[in-house]
Amino acid sequence: MNILILGYGKMGKIISEIAEARGHHIAAKINIENVSDLERLDASSIDVAIEFSQPEAAWENIMWALKRKIPVVSGTTGWLERKAEVEAACQALDGTFFYASNYSVGVNIFFRVNKFLSKLMKDQYSYEISLEEIHHTEKKDAPSGTVITLAEGILENVERLEGWELKSDAATGAGMLPITSKRIDPAPGTHIVKYESKIDDIEIRHTAHSRKGFAQGAVLVAEWIKDKKGIYSMDDFLSL
Repeated sequence: MNILILGYGKMGKIISEIAEARGHHIAAKINIENVSDLERLDASSIDVAIEFSQPEAAWENIMWALKRKIPVVSGTTGWLERKAEVEAACQALDGTFFYASNYSVGVNIFFRVNKFLSKLMKDQYSYEISLEEIHHTEKKDAPSGTVITLAEGILENVERLEGWELKSDAATGAGMLPITSKRIDPAPGTHIVKYESKIDDIEIRHTAHSRKGFAQGAVLVAEWIKDKKGIYSMDDFLSL
């Protein structure tokens, strides 16, 4: 399979290594320094594009691929206000788009555990709910896409919460789910869901030990999506 890497930072490099180890060919590695090379590529020779770039570049990268009938596997966060626009374009172009805030199999199981726990706790008003995420200092967006997905899973079930809010020195607003974001090297990613009461606490946590789990998941998805059409997520891939 010929893979185009859109975003050749730390994640892009690991994705490239894993893809090549699995017998795939990297058609090109695009970053901000050589983005003009896209116009010289033979799009018909590319089977899948894996996009892990920067929030400001993600939309253009994805649209470039969709317009050329290249299936896109995207993991960039911080641009999702335009996700609906991409999905509409994908449908209009009869294209293929796969998005996940996190490609780790373990994290996606954690998402399901989080939703299940929130259903159990939705009427337990004595518990205060909060989220915390820790990433490396090079991660630009805060809160992370993964912790936002966790927040959305809780908000689906806990009606007393109206939305989420990034916690600062100021008190979190009433009815809002507080998120604490920390940037500490070399942490690849820790996510914690807390239910705290005066009697006891309940906590679930996922800790990544490296980026390899994210990268391997993206390559496995690229293999899976190659000949499909439509809009997909990790729930589809994992049959959750």
